[in-house]
Amino acid sequence: MDDDLSIDEDDALKNYLPNGFGKQESRTNVALQVARSKRPGAQQATVQAGKSSGSAGQERTTSKTKSREDDEDNNRDSDDGDDDDDDDDKSEDDEYPVSHELVLKTHERTITSMTLDASGSRLITGSTDCTVKFHDFASMTPTTLRAFKSVDPTATKTSASSETHPIHHVDFNPVSPATVLVISALPQAKLFSRDGEPIAESVKGDMYLRDMHNTKGHISEITTGTWHPTNRDLCVTAGTDSTLRIWDCSTRMVQTEVIVHKSRAAGSAGRTRMTAVSWGASPEGNSSNLIAAALDGSLVMWSGNGPYTRPSAEIRDAHGRDTWTGGLDISFDGRTVVTRGGDDAIKLWDTRKFKTPISTATHPSSTSQYPTSNIRFSPTSTAIITGSPTGDLHILSPATLKPDLITPVTPGSPLISLLWHPKLNQIITGSANAEIHVLYNPSLSTRGAATVMSRAPKRRHIDDDPNLTTDLSQGLSADAIIAPNGNLSTSRQTHNKPLTGLTASGRSRDPRRPHVPITTPFAKSQPDAKHVRDNIPLSSMRDEDPREALLKYAEKAEKDPIFTGAWRKTQPKTIYAELSDDEEDGREKKKARQG
Repeated sequence: MDDDLSIDEDDALKNYLPNGFGKQESRTNVALQVARSKRPGAQQATVQAGKSSGSAGQERTTSKTKSREDDEDNNRDSDDGDDDDDDDDKSEDDEYPVSHELVLKTHERTITSMTLDASGSRLITGSTDCTVKFHDFASMTPTTLRAFKSVDPTATKTSASSETHPIHHVDFNPVSPATVLVISALPQAKLFSRDGEPIAESVKGDMYLRDMHNTKGHISEITTGTWHPTNRDLCVTAGTDSTLRIWDCSTRMVQTEVIVHKSRAAGSAGRTRMTAVSWGASPEGNSSNLIAAALDGSLVMWSGNGPYTRPSAEIRDAHGRDTWTGGLDISFDGRTVVTRGGDDAIKLWDTRKFKTPISTATHPSSTSQYPTSNIRFSPTSTAIITGSPTGDLHILSPATLKPDLITPVTPGSPLISLLWHPKLNQIITGSANAEIHVLYNPSLSTRGAATVMSRAPKRRHIDDDPNLTTDLSQGLSADAIIAPNGNLSTSRQTHNKPLTGLTASGRSRDPRRPHVPITTPFAKSQPDAKHVRDNIPLSSMRDEDPREALLKYAEKAEKDPIFTGAWRKTQPKTIYAELSDDEEDGREKKKARQG
């Protein structure tokens, strides 16, 4: 008998058995995850200004382009020249944080507004699907890119038929990031906490008052709003009632100032719609400017500290009349203003000479369909970012408004909302196809998307896959054949995706809609009748005739009265009047005449 036994290695069994006991460390290839998030068009993203502005732009070259041409001329062989071109392309790509991206798909419709707190840890987005989504980068992993809370600011009733309105603007308080200003298509603005809890709401003004100074709030839809750059208790809202209103948010939203813009356009009756507003301050914080744009094409500036009775400067024809100027931003030093109008023009203004634009550039507009299309300065005001109807991100030079870089983000879907966070050094874009793209560069950006991609992916549990689970809230059909070891045929397996309007557990996504009770083959319509009769008091009265139920106590009430027993002995006997035959005949004739 051979004592040496040879056992073949079983790979399947080896993979099944654990490698060790206790807590296992999850090792992640961070470089591979970051490489997967690299944008495919990052290499050819840099576009010189001449490609979009004709021959005039072709003459403009950057210092990097000149140095690259000098290196190409001085190189002895073509191989070294190609290497230098690659190095220069990489350096140009590294100038802006657009080499990698993180995509969030938490909304169902167009992204209208976005805001990040000062630390860059919490992202709040608004959309035309009438919801505000709260995202936390600290709890995200590459496989769990979702919002931790969804809020409908207009949901005030518990019925499912109550109205909902699209979100126009969301904005973190720059001084106190615990408060968020949320503006929907209503005359009332709301304040929410960073966790989505309502704090305060502005009042609605009297629409029958002609003088807007006497109203306590907006009388029509609010279009946008913003916070004071240095005072944590002040915010301003702009509405379609031709007014700007400053609110004190220290305790609740109390109106402190009403700024009425009197339009001078013919046939406007002195009123117009305010389309954009921005409140900027100097780095020292000793002065500020409040600038607003209107539908009549005017651009108005007030002193941020007041008085607000008359504007300090006004440009009547800043943009075309009856075109929506949705983009307006003030530079970091408070001296430059950039506007993007519905007349396909981007203009740069100087607050010290607020009469004519410094420079003007042609840029296609999408405000006719998406009024919240904006334009933003970079954190250091060395660049300007805006989107295009074709889904491209344009990074412009503030000096000439010529594009330094054009990169596609969502081809075929317009870019609506943009944000460049100063601390993260990341660009967040929101498009019409309900996608949020967080653009970053691993060598330039910190935290945010870069931290998310450096985490280990969360293991997905088998119950998280709707194709492998049964939704018990849908129940089983009475005539369904259930075979052992067979797959249960449910509606989720038929569609291979969650039902529209339902969560993974089968409940309605609308918090105002009541949950449908569970229906099983054993109880489809009514509960057990015996259980109801035994446990619910007076349940049998539903099937009784109320007249008969009362008359069965008539004899008992006459013999043993409960309420009139105190004066039963002293109560006189009832005596009814006796009618004669003539009186009876007269009453019968009277009844016949009335009938």
